[in-house]
Amino acid sequence: MRAALILLPLVALAACGTPRERCINEVTSNQRTLNALIAETQANIDRGYALAERSEVVTIDRTCTQTLESGEEVRFPCDEVMTREYKVPVAIDLNAEQAKLQSLIQRREAMASTVQDGINQCVAIHPE
Repeated sequence: MRAALILLPLVALAACGTPRERCINEVTSNQRTLNALIAETQANIDRGYALAERSEVVTIDRTCTQTLESGEEVRFPCDEVMTREYKVPVAIDLNAEQAKLQSLIQRREAMASTVQDGINQCVAIHPE
């Protein structure tokens, strides 16, 4: 979910821009996702634990006001339901997390030449 939140503004930006920029954004999207996963995994290792997102539904007791046709204001109890999101620490296996980090880095290195070829192709197709 966190990757989705990171990528959402990038997708919005990808809709804008020149054809070359849109092409390059599309070609590099997987690489950006890997970079985000690498950063998150490294942060988990540095902290010694991961952060999981949790949601909690909270009901807030309020007093609402309504104006009647006669102009009289009426107050009455009403509830407002809100969702509160927060992060909680989660234990991780540091060895497994380190292995995951190495795997992600290797995947990024393996795709680097493919991504560069794609960027070069975008530049060739869409000269500015």
